[in-house]
Amino acid sequence: MAVSTTGPLLIVEDDGLIRMDLADTLQDAGYAVLEAANADEAWAILLETDVSALITDIDMPGSMDGLELARRVCDRWPDCQIIVISGRYNPEASTLPPDAIFLTKPVGETELFKALEARGLAV
Repeated sequence: MAVSTTGPLLIVEDDGLIRMDLADTLQDAGYAVLEAANADEAWAILLETDVSALITDIDMPGSMDGLELARRVCDRWPDCQIIVISGRYNPEASTLPPDAIFLTKPVGETELFKALEARGLAV
């Protein structure tokens, strides 16, 4: 399948099994995927690689959580699409970056693909 993205999707999730499941699902659909275990690792990747979308958990160890990472990405790379996920939090829309999508864990394939399609990243 051809994907209409210009760069890979970056998954930021501290739970290795969830990160692996999301990565496998997206790769099986034809997306190029990068992975990070926390926001600090993600930031280092972002400084070196152009990504089309950030898919980040909120609650992670490190110097910033997923919401702070999403805000920084939005400020520095406004064309990067942002999807925030969490099983613990349900943030107010005002706490998310503009145009970011929030998904509740566990994230189903259909829900994930609909969110990507809504951001112009459909396969």
